Amino acid sequence: MQGMWGRGILVCALLAAGAQAEAGQTRSFAPGAHKGPRLGTQNEVAVLGTAHLARLPETFDRSTLVPLIDRLAAWQPQAIAVETVSGQQCDMLRRYPARYALTVSDYCPDLSAAAKATGLDVAAATAAAEEMLVNWPAQPSAAQRRELAAKFLAAGEHDSALVQWLHLPAPERRAEGVLNQELVEALEALRSSRNENTLIAAQLAVRLGHQRLWPMDDHSADRYGPDPKAYVKAVRKAWDNPASKQRAALHGDLETQLDTPENALAMYRRDNGPDVAPAAFESDYGAALEEPSPQGYGRMYVTSWETRNLRMAANIRDLMGPTPGMRTLVLVGASHKAYLDAYLEQMHDVHIVDVQQALLR
Repeated sequence: MQGMWGRGILVCALLAAGAQAEAGQTRSFAPGAHKGPRLGTQNEVAVLGTAHLARLPETFDRSTLVPLIDRLAAWQPQAIAVETVSGQQCDMLRRYPARYALTVSDYCPDLSAAAKATGLDVAAATAAAEEMLVNWPAQPSAAQRRELAAKFLAAGEHDSALVQWLHLPAPERRAEGVLNQELVEALEALRSSRNENTLIAAQLAVRLGHQRLWPMDDHSADRYGPDPKAYVKAVRKAWDNPASKQRAALHGDLETQLDTPENALAMYRRDNGPDVAPAAFESDYGAALEEPSPQGYGRMYVTSWETRNLRMAANIRDLMGPTPGMRTLVLVGASHKAYLDAYLEQMHDVHIVDVQQALLR
Protein backbone atom coordinates (compact mmCIF):
# COMPACT_ATOMS: atom_id res chain seq x y z
CA MET A 1 0.00 0.00 0.00
CA GLN A 2 2.80 2.39 0.85
CA GLY A 3 4.39 1.67 -2.54
CA MET A 4 1.13 2.35 -4.35
CA TRP A 5 0.62 5.50 -2.30
CA GLY A 6 4.11 6.69 -3.14
CA ARG A 7 3.60 5.98 -6.84
CA GLY A 8 0.30 7.87 -6.73
CA ILE A 9 1.98 10.92 -5.26
CA LEU A 10 4.68 10.74 -7.95
CA VAL A 11 2.10 10.52 -10.75
CA CYS A 12 0.20 13.49 -9.33
CA ALA A 13 3.40 15.49 -9.07
CA LEU A 14 4.33 14.71 -12.68
CA LEU A 15 0.86 15.62 -13.89
CA ALA A 16 1.00 18.90 -11.97
CA ALA A 17 4.43 19.68 -13.42
CA GLY A 18 3.14 18.97 -16.91
CA ALA A 19 0.14 21.21 -16.34
CA GLN A 20 2.41 24.00 -15.10
CA ALA A 21 4.67 23.62 -18.14
CA GLU A 22 1.67 23.73 -20.46
CA ALA A 23 0.30 26.76 -18.63
CA GLY A 24 3.70 28.39 -18.93
CA GLN A 25 3.63 27.88 -22.68
CA THR A 26 0.18 29.41 -22.98
CA ARG A 27 1.34 32.40 -20.94
CA SER A 28 4.32 33.09 -23.25
CA PHE A 29 4.19 36.51 -24.89
CA ALA A 30 5.56 37.35 -28.34
CA PRO A 31 5.90 41.13 -28.63
CA GLY A 32 6.16 41.00 -32.42
CA ALA A 33 2.70 39.44 -32.63
CA HIS A 34 1.14 42.62 -31.22
CA LYS A 35 1.61 45.30 -33.87
CA GLY A 36 0.18 48.78 -33.92
CA PRO A 37 -0.96 51.44 -33.90
CA ARG A 38 -4.47 50.78 -35.18
CA LEU A 39 -4.64 54.40 -36.25
CA GLY A 40 -1.76 56.15 -37.95
CA THR A 41 1.27 55.06 -39.93
CA GLN A 42 3.58 52.41 -38.52
CA ASN A 43 7.32 53.05 -38.40
CA GLU A 44 9.16 51.38 -41.28
CA VAL A 45 12.76 50.20 -41.20
CA ALA A 46 14.88 48.90 -44.09
CA VAL A 47 18.22 47.38 -43.07
CA LEU A 48 20.84 47.42 -45.82
CA GLY A 49 23.70 45.02 -45.18
CA THR A 50 27.00 46.09 -46.71
CA ALA A 51 30.60 45.04 -47.03
CA HIS A 52 32.92 47.42 -45.20
CA LEU A 53 34.14 49.64 -48.02
CA ALA A 54 37.20 51.01 -46.22
CA ARG A 55 39.17 48.24 -47.94
CA LEU A 56 38.67 49.88 -51.33
CA PRO A 57 41.73 51.47 -52.97
CA GLU A 58 42.09 55.16 -53.77
CA THR A 59 41.47 54.36 -57.43
CA PHE A 60 37.92 53.18 -56.71
CA ASP A 61 35.37 54.81 -59.04
CA ARG A 62 32.66 56.21 -56.78
CA SER A 63 30.21 56.55 -59.67
CA THR A 64 29.61 52.79 -59.61
CA LEU A 65 27.54 53.33 -56.44
CA VAL A 66 25.24 55.95 -57.98
CA PRO A 67 22.53 53.47 -59.15
CA LEU A 68 22.47 51.98 -55.64
CA ILE A 69 22.04 55.45 -54.12
CA ASP A 70 19.32 56.21 -56.70
CA ARG A 71 17.32 53.17 -55.55
CA LEU A 72 17.72 53.96 -51.89
CA ALA A 73 16.68 57.58 -52.50
CA ALA A 74 13.53 56.37 -54.26
CA TRP A 75 12.42 54.71 -51.01
CA GLN A 76 12.53 58.18 -49.41
CA PRO A 77 13.87 57.42 -45.93
CA GLN A 78 13.40 60.21 -43.41
CA ALA A 79 16.43 59.19 -41.35
CA ILE A 80 19.62 57.27 -42.12
CA ALA A 81 21.29 55.34 -39.30
CA VAL A 82 24.91 54.22 -39.65
CA GLU A 83 27.28 51.81 -37.94
CA THR A 84 29.23 54.43 -36.03
CA VAL A 85 29.71 54.89 -32.29
CA SER A 86 28.19 58.18 -31.16
CA GLY A 87 30.33 60.92 -29.68
CA GLN A 88 28.36 60.61 -26.46
CA GLN A 89 29.18 56.91 -26.09
CA CYS A 90 32.84 57.51 -26.94
CA ASP A 91 32.87 60.16 -24.23
CA MET A 92 31.64 57.55 -21.76
CA LEU A 93 34.08 54.88 -22.98
CA ARG A 94 37.03 57.23 -22.52
CA ARG A 95 36.19 57.48 -18.82
CA TYR A 96 36.84 53.75 -18.32
CA PRO A 97 40.21 53.04 -19.98
CA ALA A 98 40.79 49.90 -17.91
CA ARG A 99 38.05 48.20 -19.91
CA TYR A 100 37.64 50.27 -23.06
CA ALA A 101 41.12 51.47 -24.08
CA LEU A 102 41.22 49.16 -27.11
CA THR A 103 37.67 50.07 -28.11
CA VAL A 104 38.42 53.80 -27.94
CA SER A 105 41.53 53.40 -30.08
CA ASP A 106 39.54 51.50 -32.72
CA TYR A 107 36.25 53.41 -32.83
CA CYS A 108 36.59 56.87 -31.26
CA PRO A 109 38.39 59.65 -33.16
CA ASP A 110 40.46 62.32 -31.45
CA LEU A 111 38.32 65.41 -30.77
CA SER A 112 40.96 67.68 -29.29
CA ALA A 113 41.29 69.96 -32.35
CA ALA A 114 37.54 70.52 -32.59
CA ALA A 115 37.23 71.05 -28.84
CA LYS A 116 39.98 73.68 -28.94
CA ALA A 117 38.47 75.47 -31.94
CA THR A 118 34.92 75.58 -30.58
CA GLY A 119 35.61 75.68 -26.86
CA LEU A 120 33.06 72.89 -26.43
CA ASP A 121 33.31 69.43 -24.92
CA VAL A 122 31.22 66.56 -26.27
CA ALA A 123 28.16 67.25 -24.13
CA ALA A 124 28.14 70.99 -24.81
CA ALA A 125 28.79 70.52 -28.54
CA THR A 126 26.00 67.94 -28.81
CA ALA A 127 23.54 70.29 -27.12
CA ALA A 128 24.68 73.22 -29.29
CA ALA A 129 24.30 71.21 -32.52
CA GLU A 130 20.84 69.99 -31.53
CA GLU A 131 19.78 73.54 -30.65
CA MET A 132 20.90 74.73 -34.07
CA LEU A 133 18.90 71.98 -35.77
CA VAL A 134 15.74 72.81 -33.80
CA ASN A 135 15.89 76.33 -35.25
CA TRP A 136 17.32 75.33 -38.61
CA PRO A 137 16.07 77.54 -41.47
CA ALA A 138 14.75 76.21 -44.75
CA GLN A 139 17.62 77.94 -46.55
CA PRO A 140 20.63 77.92 -44.20
CA SER A 141 23.57 80.16 -44.98
CA ALA A 142 27.04 78.83 -45.71
CA ALA A 143 28.21 80.32 -42.40
CA GLN A 144 25.53 78.35 -40.53
CA ARG A 145 26.57 75.13 -42.22
CA ARG A 146 30.24 75.73 -41.39
CA GLU A 147 29.34 76.45 -37.76
CA LEU A 148 27.19 73.32 -37.50
CA ALA A 149 29.93 71.21 -39.10
CA ALA A 150 32.40 72.45 -36.47
CA LYS A 151 29.98 71.65 -33.65
CA PHE A 152 29.32 68.18 -35.05
CA LEU A 153 33.09 67.57 -35.12
CA ALA A 154 33.40 68.65 -31.48
CA ALA A 155 30.44 66.40 -30.60
CA GLY A 156 32.19 63.41 -32.17
CA GLU A 157 29.59 63.21 -34.97
CA HIS A 158 32.00 63.20 -37.91
CA ASP A 159 29.57 61.66 -40.40
CA SER A 160 27.04 64.43 -39.73
CA ALA A 161 29.77 67.04 -40.04
CA LEU A 162 30.54 65.60 -43.47
CA VAL A 163 26.87 65.92 -44.48
CA GLN A 164 27.02 69.65 -43.73
CA TRP A 165 30.31 69.96 -45.61
CA LEU A 166 28.88 68.22 -48.68
CA HIS A 167 25.83 70.51 -48.64
CA LEU A 168 28.15 73.46 -49.20
CA PRO A 169 29.15 74.56 -52.73
CA ALA A 170 32.85 73.93 -53.33
CA PRO A 171 33.85 77.63 -52.99
CA GLU A 172 32.21 77.75 -49.56
CA ARG A 173 34.21 74.80 -48.22
CA ARG A 174 36.73 77.01 -46.48
CA ALA A 175 37.88 78.11 -43.05
CA GLU A 176 35.80 80.77 -41.36
CA GLY A 177 34.78 81.50 -37.77
CA VAL A 178 35.19 78.51 -35.44
CA LEU A 179 35.80 76.27 -38.45
CA ASN A 180 39.54 76.79 -38.70
CA GLN A 181 41.96 75.40 -41.27
CA GLU A 182 42.76 72.32 -39.20
CA LEU A 183 39.07 71.37 -39.10
CA VAL A 184 38.72 72.09 -42.83
CA GLU A 185 41.54 69.63 -43.47
CA ALA A 186 39.76 67.05 -41.30
CA LEU A 187 36.56 67.52 -43.28
CA GLU A 188 38.39 67.25 -46.58
CA ALA A 189 40.00 64.02 -45.37
CA LEU A 190 36.52 62.70 -44.57
CA ARG A 191 35.25 63.78 -48.00
CA SER A 192 37.96 61.78 -49.76
CA SER A 193 37.79 58.75 -47.45
CA ARG A 194 36.26 55.45 -48.50
CA ASN A 195 33.73 53.69 -46.33
CA GLU A 196 30.04 52.99 -46.55
CA ASN A 197 29.14 56.06 -44.48
CA THR A 198 31.05 58.50 -46.70
CA LEU A 199 30.44 56.79 -50.06
CA ILE A 200 26.76 55.93 -49.59
CA ALA A 201 25.07 57.30 -46.45
CA ALA A 202 26.38 60.87 -46.56
CA GLN A 203 25.79 61.15 -50.32
CA LEU A 204 22.24 59.88 -49.87
CA ALA A 205 21.59 62.26 -46.97
CA VAL A 206 22.60 65.26 -49.08
CA ARG A 207 20.51 64.02 -51.99
CA LEU A 208 17.44 63.81 -49.72
CA GLY A 209 18.06 67.12 -47.97
CA HIS A 210 18.86 65.56 -44.59
CA GLN A 211 21.00 67.55 -42.19
CA ARG A 212 22.69 64.66 -40.39
CA LEU A 213 23.28 60.94 -40.07
CA TRP A 214 22.36 58.96 -36.93
CA PRO A 215 25.08 56.88 -35.23
CA MET A 216 23.60 53.66 -33.85
CA ASP A 217 26.58 51.37 -33.19
CA ASP A 218 27.33 50.31 -29.62
CA HIS A 219 30.53 48.96 -28.11
CA SER A 220 29.69 49.24 -24.43
CA ALA A 221 29.64 45.43 -24.18
CA ASP A 222 33.25 45.06 -25.38
CA ARG A 223 35.21 42.85 -23.02
CA TYR A 224 38.48 41.00 -23.65
CA GLY A 225 39.18 39.36 -20.31
CA PRO A 226 42.46 39.63 -18.40
CA ASP A 227 44.56 38.73 -21.45
CA PRO A 228 43.38 40.50 -24.65
CA LYS A 229 46.07 38.82 -26.78
CA ALA A 230 44.90 35.37 -25.69
CA TYR A 231 41.30 36.41 -26.37
CA VAL A 232 42.12 37.50 -29.93
CA LYS A 233 44.16 34.36 -30.57
CA ALA A 234 41.36 32.08 -29.37
CA VAL A 235 38.64 33.78 -31.40
CA ARG A 236 40.75 33.85 -34.56
CA LYS A 237 41.47 30.15 -34.13
CA ALA A 238 37.72 29.51 -33.94
CA TRP A 239 37.27 31.49 -37.14
CA ASP A 240 39.79 29.28 -38.95
CA ASN A 241 37.29 26.73 -40.23
CA PRO A 242 35.98 25.39 -43.56
CA ALA A 243 32.88 27.59 -43.45
CA SER A 244 35.05 30.72 -43.22
CA LYS A 245 37.10 29.61 -46.21
CA GLN A 246 33.95 28.97 -48.24
CA ARG A 247 32.58 32.37 -47.24
CA ALA A 248 35.80 34.14 -48.24
CA ALA A 249 35.85 32.37 -51.61
CA LEU A 250 32.24 33.35 -52.26
CA HIS A 251 32.82 37.04 -51.61
CA GLY A 252 36.17 37.33 -53.37
CA ASP A 253 37.86 40.63 -54.16
CA LEU A 254 35.78 43.65 -53.13
CA GLU A 255 37.09 45.98 -55.84
CA THR A 256 36.21 43.48 -58.59
CA GLN A 257 32.67 43.18 -57.25
CA LEU A 258 32.25 46.97 -57.41
CA ASP A 259 33.90 47.63 -60.76
CA THR A 260 30.63 48.42 -62.57
CA PRO A 261 27.22 49.72 -61.43
CA GLU A 262 25.66 46.40 -62.41
CA ASN A 263 28.14 44.41 -60.34
CA ALA A 264 27.70 46.75 -57.39
CA LEU A 265 23.93 46.22 -57.38
CA ALA A 266 24.44 42.47 -57.75
CA MET A 267 26.77 42.47 -54.73
CA TYR A 268 24.27 44.33 -52.56
CA ARG A 269 21.44 42.05 -53.63
CA ARG A 270 23.57 39.03 -52.71
CA ASP A 271 24.75 40.51 -49.41
CA ASN A 272 21.13 41.14 -48.42
CA GLY A 273 19.91 37.71 -49.43
CA PRO A 274 18.73 34.82 -47.20
CA ASP A 275 21.99 32.85 -47.40
CA VAL A 276 24.17 35.44 -45.66
CA ALA A 277 23.09 34.93 -42.04
CA PRO A 278 23.47 31.11 -41.90
CA ALA A 279 26.93 31.32 -43.51
CA ALA A 280 28.01 34.08 -41.12
CA PHE A 281 26.83 32.10 -38.10
CA GLU A 282 28.50 28.89 -39.21
CA SER A 283 31.84 30.56 -39.85
CA ASP A 284 31.83 33.14 -37.06
CA TYR A 285 29.52 33.21 -34.02
CA GLY A 286 28.55 29.55 -34.14
CA ALA A 287 32.20 28.57 -34.33
CA ALA A 288 33.12 30.95 -31.48
CA LEU A 289 30.31 29.53 -29.35
CA GLU A 290 32.13 26.17 -29.36
CA GLU A 291 35.60 27.64 -28.73
CA PRO A 292 37.08 25.43 -25.95
CA SER A 293 39.37 27.74 -23.93
CA PRO A 294 38.91 27.46 -20.13
CA GLN A 295 38.38 31.22 -19.99
CA GLY A 296 35.44 30.94 -22.40
CA TYR A 297 36.85 33.54 -24.80
CA GLY A 298 34.58 32.45 -27.63
CA ARG A 299 31.46 32.67 -25.50
CA MET A 300 32.65 36.06 -24.23
CA TYR A 301 32.87 37.19 -27.86
CA VAL A 302 29.35 35.91 -28.62
CA THR A 303 28.05 37.74 -25.55
CA SER A 304 29.45 41.03 -26.80
CA TRP A 305 28.17 40.35 -30.32
CA GLU A 306 24.59 39.65 -29.24
CA THR A 307 24.56 42.53 -26.75
CA ARG A 308 25.96 44.88 -29.37
CA ASN A 309 23.21 44.00 -31.82
CA LEU A 310 20.50 44.35 -29.17
CA ARG A 311 21.77 47.80 -28.22
CA MET A 312 22.05 48.80 -31.88
CA ALA A 313 18.43 47.78 -32.34
CA ALA A 314 17.49 49.82 -29.26
CA ASN A 315 19.29 52.87 -30.65
CA ILE A 316 17.42 52.53 -33.95
CA ARG A 317 14.11 52.14 -32.13
CA ASP A 318 14.86 55.20 -29.98
CA LEU A 319 15.55 57.24 -33.11
CA MET A 320 11.93 56.85 -34.21
CA GLY A 321 10.41 58.07 -30.96
CA PRO A 322 10.12 61.83 -31.66
CA THR A 323 8.69 61.29 -35.17
CA PRO A 324 6.19 58.40 -35.16
CA GLY A 325 5.44 56.89 -38.55
CA MET A 326 8.86 57.57 -40.04
CA ARG A 327 10.92 55.62 -42.53
CA THR A 328 14.45 54.74 -41.41
CA LEU A 329 17.22 53.30 -43.53
CA VAL A 330 19.92 51.45 -41.59
CA LEU A 331 23.31 50.94 -43.21
CA VAL A 332 25.26 48.23 -41.39
CA GLY A 333 27.80 45.46 -41.91
CA ALA A 334 26.10 42.55 -43.65
CA SER A 335 26.61 40.14 -40.72
CA HIS A 336 24.49 42.41 -38.50
CA LYS A 337 21.51 42.62 -40.84
CA ALA A 338 19.66 39.45 -39.85
CA TYR A 339 20.10 40.21 -36.15
CA LEU A 340 18.73 43.74 -36.51
CA ASP A 341 15.83 42.52 -38.64
CA ALA A 342 14.97 39.89 -36.03
CA TYR A 343 15.32 42.16 -33.00
CA LEU A 344 13.48 45.12 -34.54
CA GLU A 345 10.67 42.87 -35.77
CA GLN A 346 9.82 42.23 -32.11
CA MET A 347 8.93 45.90 -31.64
CA HIS A 348 5.24 46.78 -31.58
CA ASP A 349 5.53 49.89 -33.76
CA VAL A 350 8.10 48.71 -36.31
CA HIS A 351 7.54 47.14 -39.70
CA ILE A 352 10.61 45.62 -41.36
CA VAL A 353 10.69 46.44 -45.06
CA ASP A 354 12.46 43.98 -47.34
CA VAL A 355 15.38 46.07 -48.61
CA GLN A 356 15.50 43.88 -51.72
CA GLN A 357 12.39 45.71 -52.91
CA ALA A 358 14.43 48.90 -53.15
CA LEU A 359 17.43 47.18 -54.70
CA LEU A 360 15.33 45.59 -57.45
CA ARG A 361 13.57 48.80 -58.55
